[in-house]
Formats: sequence, structure tokens, C-alpha cells
Amino acid sequence: MKKYKVGMVGVGRGTAYGTVFSQHPDTEVVALCDLNSEALEKNGKDFGLSDKCLFENYEDMLNSDVDIVVLGTPIPFHAQQTISAMEAGKHVLCEVTAADNLQDCIRMVEAVRKSKTKFMLAENCNYMHFIAEWNKEIKAGKIGTPFYAEADYVHEIRSLVDGKWRANRAPLHYCSHSLGPILMWMDDHIVRCTASGNQSRSFEVATDGNIDIQVALFETAKGATIKVLRSSVALRHPALCSYSIYGTKGALESSRSGYNGTGYRYFEDYDPREGRQIEISYNDPNAPRSAAAGGHGTSEYNLIMDFLRSIEEDSTPAIDIVRGMDMTVPGLIAHEAAKRGGVWLDVPRITD
Repeated sequence: MKKYKVGMVGVGRGTAYGTVFSQHPDTEVVALCDLNSEALEKNGKDFGLSDKCLFENYEDMLNSDVDIVVLGTPIPFHAQQTISAMEAGKHVLCEVTAADNLQDCIRMVEAVRKSKTKFMLAENCNYMHFIAEWNKEIKAGKIGTPFYAEADYVHEIRSLVDGKWRANRAPLHYCSHSLGPILMWMDDHIVRCTASGNQSRSFEVATDGNIDIQVALFETAKGATIKVLRSSVALRHPALCSYSIYGTKGALESSRSGYNGTGYRYFEDYDPREGRQIEISYNDPNAPRSAAAGGHGTSEYNLIMDFLRSIEEDSTPAIDIVRGMDMTVPGLIAHEAAKRGGVWLDVPRITD
């Protein structure tokens, strides 16, 4: 494998991925890009980069010697930055979600299809250890045919939605942490949805981003039902990121006390009637010690390994533009359904 040169865009979330890339033997971080000159300088020193490797202008970074662009910028910038990078012949690893409106999603799909480089959506929840282990068991038929799943993601970040760009990000717009693992387990996509939740009681000025809570129901192409609960402002501590999935032969449920904890399983052909308690961990015990540098256990490390493998083997990334849109577009439509009073709306698959 050649040594790929990586450019990180967005000091903060972007450089979290940069820490993993900088420790990988086949990649090197050669450029940082951010509008904040002070943060750029500080992070440049952390990565041992000279001033000529630090960019406040994104186009200037694209014109530099980088092979991979990692987008850790606010969601409203993802579409145009992805398009520009693909047109410049760069591989793109883009933070979630793909975009904040349907038109930008369409533009991204068109750009990726025209490009010869790779695009992957960086949905790290798909790479949490228990999520990946469940995927093996579900694909092996342990719960039979899945027909229902649910995900609750309540992460209180009031300080980040008060007057900042997240003020316009409706709770259900940020749905890929919930939908990503479920759609992977089901090998399915969503065809229609409805939702509830359109009020903000905790803020003086109401915005889409500080809606108290939203709940969506999704129907899939295979006839399964998915429920997603989302909030960025509900006062629930610790943060809740939980999953359940039910099938014709059993069920799996994660912990509700954090990413790690005790969950539950029942496999009809393997377990006693009362089921079994199972360990829930987002850390892969087989990953190297340095793999947890990304900030969410070993998930970023395994995600990056998959992404690099797709580049080296010229194969389809695990979360390519198709799967990326499958876990982005439904949230956009669900929020619209909530605004209209809980109507059912069709969810277009713009990659068809």
C-alpha cells in the first residue's frame, strides 16, 4: 500500500480523525484547513506541520499535494466541499450527515458518480464493536428475519445549538447514528415515514435545532418498521444511544446506560426462554492500543481501515454514496412530515 497524504478540513472533529490517520503506517497528515487562524496554528503544531501546510482557503488546500480529504466541517458545507474535492480528484471521507437538504444530496450523488475517486460517509456508529458483532449474528440468521428496530439518540448539547449553525439542524436531520446500524443489519432502505415533534419549550427563541424531541416511524422496502427518537436538548444524562432489533427468531437490545454496559439477547435456537445478558462495548478488543485515538472507542480506527482498503483495492466503500444517502435523506423527509403535523411522506431514493 502506498503512503496516502491526508488533508483535514475543520479543526476539532476533523483533527480527531487526523489523530488516527497520523498514527497509521500507510497515511500521513500533510495539511490542515480551517477558517480560525489561531486554532489552525495550534493544531498545526500538534501535527508537526509547517505554516505552508496550513490553509484558511479550502480551494488552496485542494490544490496542494493531498490524496484524501477528510471533512469535519459543519453539515451545511459538506455538499459543496465534497463536490469540489471529487472534481479535484481527491478521495473524500465526509462526516455525518451527508447534507442538510435534498437538493444538495442530489448534487453530491451526481458528483460522486462522475468521479473516479472514493467517497465514504464517516458513520462511526456502524463501527462500534457491538454493532459489528450484532451484524455478524443477524446476517447468520440468529434472530431470523428482522421486522422491527428502534434507536434512541438523546445527546444534550444545548450550548452548541444556541445561536450556532446547529440551531437550524432539526433533531431528525441528525439521524445517521440511529439509522446507519439498523439499515446495515436489515440490508434495507426506507421508502416512507411520518414523525412528531415540532415545539421548543426550553429556549426563548425557538429554532429547528432546539426542538425538544422528535420521534419518527419509518417503513422499509422489505416491509420492516423502524422507530427513531432524537433530541439535542432534552436533559438526559448520561447521553443515550441505544438500539433494539426484533426478528422472527429473537431479539437484541443494547444498554440504556451509555455506550458500554449490559444488554440483552434472545436467540430462539440457542438461548433459554429468559434470554441472556450480553456485554455491550464499542471498543474492539482486537484493535491496537492506539486505535481509540479518534474519541469514540475504536470505531474511527476500523472505519478508516475500511476506507483505506476500498481505495487500495478499488472496491466500493462500506458506506458509499448510496448507503450514505439511505441514512441521510429519511431524516430530512421525517422532519418535513413532523412540520406538516405528522403526515406520511414518501422517501425518495435519489441513488436509484
